[in-house]
Amino acid sequence: MTSPLDSNTVADYLLDHPQFFEEHAEVLATIKLSSPLGGRTLSLQERQMDVLREKLKIMEMRLAELIRIGQENDQISRKFHAWTRALLSARNDVDLPHTLTTGLQNIFAVPHVTLRLWGVSEEFAHTWFAAPVSADSRLFSNGLTTPFCGSNNDFEAASWLEDAPAIQSLALLPLRLNDAPQAFGLLVLGSPEASRFTADMATDFLADIGKTASAALSGLLD
Repeated sequence: MTSPLDSNTVADYLLDHPQFFEEHAEVLATIKLSSPLGGRTLSLQERQMDVLREKLKIMEMRLAELIRIGQENDQISRKFHAWTRALLSARNDVDLPHTLTTGLQNIFAVPHVTLRLWGVSEEFAHTWFAAPVSADSRLFSNGLTTPFCGSNNDFEAASWLEDAPAIQSLALLPLRLNDAPQAFGLLVLGSPEASRFTADMATDFLADIGKTASAALSGLLD
């Protein structure tokens, strides 16, 4: 007695014999499938068209997403360029930290921005950006190899911002020369919105801001 064929065996046979439906076109014409949309019965050709339409819809959605990401990246590049031009236009060294922070606020719409530097030249020792920073904050900055983004868990750096009690999320960017192990400062971005800076967000662009800020501010060091 011949054992019945299971579906896997049939599928393997058809894959191994792609000419089957060419030799038995009448079989192909009689195959009917149910549609996932409404449950109506379709021919195999109609079902294939449904599958192709669904694939096309998915591809169109992916393309739209890629276009959106490209447009966002283009906007970010233009903003970064404008911010860099502002840094290059700073009239003197003592104006640079203010130009840098206000540029981030105005160009990137970051509600609160400030920074602290240590080891600055004597002529800048009494400026706002050289205000005292605890040993713990310096140690924390040294340990940052990438920008920190996340909730404001009573960081000392948050207290440097205006309206500090309202700050819900932070981006903390270490300032260092090249790949030096020791940071010479910390750039602080804050927002009253908890979703502005989150632990799962990409930090590549923030890292570029930190590197550019480090290069610009290095002339203030002793």
